[in-house]
Amino acid sequence: MRHDRTHLVGQRRWPSFLPAAVIVAAIVVDLFTQGVNTFPLLAAAPVLAAPVLSLTGTIATGVASIVIGELEVPVVSEGPFHPHPAQLATVVALTALAAVLNRLMARYRQQLKDTREVAEAVQRAVLPTPPDRIGPLAVAVRYEAAAREAAIGGDCYAIRSTPHGVRLMIADVRGKGMGAVRTVNGLLGSFHEAATRMPDLPGVVGRLEERMQELNAEDVEGAESFATAVVIEIPADGSVLRLSNLGHCAPLLVHQSRARPLDPTDPTLPLGLGDLGRTRVPVEQYPLPPGATLLLFTDGVVEARDRHGVFYDPVPHMSRPLPADPGAILDTLLADLARHTGGHLDDDAALLAVTHLQEARDGTATSSADRTQAEPA
Repeated sequence: MRHDRTHLVGQRRWPSFLPAAVIVAAIVVDLFTQGVNTFPLLAAAPVLAAPVLSLTGTIATGVASIVIGELEVPVVSEGPFHPHPAQLATVVALTALAAVLNRLMARYRQQLKDTREVAEAVQRAVLPTPPDRIGPLAVAVRYEAAAREAAIGGDCYAIRSTPHGVRLMIADVRGKGMGAVRTVNGLLGSFHEAATRMPDLPGVVGRLEERMQELNAEDVEGAESFATAVVIEIPADGSVLRLSNLGHCAPLLVHQSRARPLDPTDPTLPLGLGDLGRTRVPVEQYPLPPGATLLLFTDGVVEARDRHGVFYDPVPHMSRPLPADPGAILDTLLADLARHTGGHLDDDAALLAVTHLQEARDGTATSSADRTQAEPA
């Protein structure tokens, strides 16, 4: 199973052509106009090259600007035009300055790359990859990082085979950075324990709520946090799913070319806010026929917008013939999401899909497949 990490979307190559475009513009102006000084354009070229080209490319751009400024175009000026020495000195000085700027920006980019690698290493240490199959379910996960600065987010998911069936969770912790990772660790540890010991979903949710309250009480900065979540239980025979939605986006049940959102009939508060009025944990039950896929995701998917500000709706895109493999279904959804957003996400997106296998009719869950997995926002 492929498990994507820190895949950046929205990277563009066109800025690297700007220096050459400016030099070409200076040549065109020289060819088709008279009495126009193009040295400001030529002087700008190495400065534009500094953030988008290598050191060699930046210096080469400056040298090209100097040479073109020296030669000019005899056809227009009726003979070679010799610019004022101060103009050439200006281009030389700006080229040297651009070279220094290029080195500083290269060092910054390397530091940012190192930061991303550290963030990814932390996430990999916290979140091992789940197996391809757990009990009667085929499993797939994906993670898409937003195209912005590196930050460890609070998107997380977990799946575990237990004596009560397969239990899984997807959650989105408010905030980013090490505080979010600490909360994610606490939630995943509690889920791992509660999923095995608690006989029902309200018990699992209750333990998760207690842990969130404990984490908030332990926060020395006094910053209270919360997490939206969906907690699901699928019995050993895979025939049904039981679901508790705690302020999270509704999962999709995909079957026979139709995607059905499992919207909660009785919405309740996110984890960490239960003391504000949650009197009970609602549990809803749905059939899970063989071949059906349960698709869970964080709000980075449904809050993604196109260039007109329209939110992405996965339902129509998933309501069509799809591959049977849950990984292929996630890849299809992410391809549609990239087309909708133009390849630019504003927030991290974590996705989890489980498919009820057609041949899984033995009614047993494979306990050796226990794994827990989480990702960033």
